[in-house]
Amino acid sequence: MKKQRIVVKIGSSSLTNEKGEMDHEKLIDHVQALAHLRKAKHEVILVSSGAVAAGFACLGYPTRPVTLKGKQAAAAVGQSLLIQSYMEKFKAFHITPAQILLTRSDFANRERYRNAFQTMSELLERGILPIINENDTVSVEELTFGDNDMLSALVSGFLHADQLIILTDINGIYNANPRFYPDAKRFNHLEQIPDDLLNHVDESGSRVGTGGMKSKLLAAKTAHSLGVPVFIGQGKGPDKLLTILQGEGDGTYISNPDIGTINTNRQWIAFHSTLSGRIYVDQGAEEAILYNGKSLLPAGVFKVQGTFEKGDVVEVFGVKGLLGKGEVSYSSDELKSTIQQRHMNRETKPAMEVIHRDRWVQI
Repeated sequence: MKKQRIVVKIGSSSLTNEKGEMDHEKLIDHVQALAHLRKAKHEVILVSSGAVAAGFACLGYPTRPVTLKGKQAAAAVGQSLLIQSYMEKFKAFHITPAQILLTRSDFANRERYRNAFQTMSELLERGILPIINENDTVSVEELTFGDNDMLSALVSGFLHADQLIILTDINGIYNANPRFYPDAKRFNHLEQIPDDLLNHVDESGSRVGTGGMKSKLLAAKTAHSLGVPVFIGQGKGPDKLLTILQGEGDGTYISNPDIGTINTNRQWIAFHSTLSGRIYVDQGAEEAILYNGKSLLPAGVFKVQGTFEKGDVVEVFGVKGLLGKGEVSYSSDELKSTIQQRHMNRETKPAMEVIHRDRWVQI
């Protein structure tokens, strides 16, 4: 098997016991499986939940806290316990982990986004195993990823992973909840995530986690759109991850070889950038950027909304509505001036692209 870059996401329910406390037998099982992946020469990135679940008992909570301050306090205690447990267990396999805590703002800020990519790339090159978690201690609702399922999807695309493995307590995706419907049928393989499936799955998470099956499907859909194959399911034993890579895992595989990868810059535009305005284009420009792979030129722009500067990201609207978004090479004032000069039939210099095709993302 060729060397691959693998992102593994482990949820709280896969790390804790029925009381919500850290289950060291489960942890050892995961660590052994990750170590076997590394022994097979694969690059491994772990996205691990469990900070809140590991910490709330120490604060005297009988179950996972529901208030923001309770979750953040539990995460403050639990994150150190979680990473300490990983470091102790990985030491037996001579693997050095590195802790990375992220929030949405780390991805939204372009410089920090690039720095995160460079840091993770350097860690992998140096043979370190990154352990990534959302920074629950400081995150507020508008700065969160929603759950670590989505974080794992974004990280897998961000690092151009060959596979995303989402381990959960259900062995794959079913057409109904198998806990309540014994005759529910499992999908062994999907080439896409249909909307009707998203609309019918259970949204609730476990007692110690935040992500239900719907969050996993949304994460899988995101990773899939970025060209990363996904596995959702369960397994046990030191070879479970290798078995999944061999296509024999107990769960659902989601992949389509016709979907290509998206470069890191386009991913930032598509998922993390802040919109600064709108540009409206005519039918000729719409056809050029949608069907002919062309850049957007000033001649096709007839209206500008908002105030933006060169390098900002804007939405682009055509005759029938939203077409996509991209990084502009003009400020709003420059673009308005160009439109005005065109209306006055004044000669202008040869124009550069408003949005280059390499900085364009179609919706």
